Amino acid sequence: MTVPVDLGAVRQHLETTVMVDRVRISRPTGIAVLDPETGLVGPVPVVLVWEGPGAVLSAHGLTTVEQLVGGKWLDGSASWYGLVTPLSASLPQRGDLVSVVSAASATAGTVGRTWQVLDPAEASTVEVARVTRLDEITGP
Repeated sequence: MTVPVDLGAVRQHLETTVMVDRVRISRPTGIAVLDPETGLVGPVPVVLVWEGPGAVLSAHGLTTVEQLVGGKWLDGSASWYGLVTPLSASLPQRGDLVSVVSAASATAGTVGRTWQVLDPAEASTVEVARVTRLDEITGP
């Protein structure tokens, strides 16, 4: 006989050990405006979708979390990064922007970088966290 997994305990464990950074999800709402004086294009206007605890993990980091929770909890991901947020977080949409506002670790290397949401957050009958596939936005 197998013992059922305590999903609440797994959720709590993920929220306290993995989702330790502060992440921001924003949604572009228009187009960038050209500054005629400088000739530079300004930022794209955005609205805040959600800000709170979470983690941006590489594909390797996502695999490491599987070891932490004691089993496979994600399918293979074609994208290199994944956003992990609590179930209470707002659902991001394709094209939303993700940034790490503050990192719990000084060596995280995620603060100041931006990712774009590739697909809406994954959905499942049984969930312990929201997982959203990301692609990093890099400069020219």
